[in-house]
Amino acid sequence: MMNENMTLGDPLLICRQVKKQYKDFSLDCSLTLKKGTVTGLIGKNGAGKTTIFKAILGIIHTDGGQMLWEGKEVPYLDMKSRFSVGVVLSDSGFSGYLTPSDVSAIMEAMYPTFDKKDFAEKCSRFSIPFNKKIKDFSTGMKAKLKVLTALSHKTKLLILDEPTSGLDVIARDEILQLLREYMENEEHSILISSHISSDLEGLCDEIYMIDNGNVILHEDTDVLLDEYGILKITAKEYEAMDKKYILSIKEEAFGYRCLTNQKAFYQDNYPSLTIEKGSIDELILMMVSGKRIA
Repeated sequence: MMNENMTLGDPLLICRQVKKQYKDFSLDCSLTLKKGTVTGLIGKNGAGKTTIFKAILGIIHTDGGQMLWEGKEVPYLDMKSRFSVGVVLSDSGFSGYLTPSDVSAIMEAMYPTFDKKDFAEKCSRFSIPFNKKIKDFSTGMKAKLKVLTALSHKTKLLILDEPTSGLDVIARDEILQLLREYMENEEHSILISSHISSDLEGLCDEIYMIDNGNVILHEDTDVLLDEYGILKITAKEYEAMDKKYILSIKEEAFGYRCLTNQKAFYQDNYPSLTIEKGSIDELILMMVSGKRIA
């Protein structure tokens, strides 16, 4: 049960410097998931997104750090906690020889909170054949089934790793609609990664960006879209301007592309500059491939 004193916006899950060391990769990640909030995790392939998901779920052992679930310190989300967590990982799925009816029976045996009737109704609503083998499903049907299963046992947190990857626009929209309906309950939270920036921009309340195992940026999505921007400037313009709100810079044929978190400052003080609206794709490009300014 949610702590009676917790309210909308209070932390549900806190990760503090959660560490995992591999031969050629090191994770050291801190993030907070708040009640009633959709949190996006972005970064290039290999940045550490799936690793932090697996660390939270106890699929991999960590090498340090602290994790708090509803205010109580835990090494990872144990089985009891996981009754409250729905999970979709990009590299996992059901045996192709099962049917959704088989999945329903398995979930009913595993989760005391599994809602068999609701699961069947949602399968019908989203045209998932209940007695057809999963191996004969389309990519979109398999993805929808994974999300429906994650939603089926009265979860308070969804952890979703690339849930819309490889889907056509119709299947993606259906999954996003499911997630919006889920968030109508203000006690619910979502942690989601996606390479499709429009999905995150339309769904997430806040964004964490991870690179080489470290969080390099955390921002409200509205702030990111409204206040961040890309300056396209010549070398002469760059030398002459105030650089205190420049986050990263990338050299181009015409001069420089600069990422700023104070677009209005440059619009007001340098009206002749070319300033483009920021996006999640631009953010990843500039923060990873550009030169970050300390």
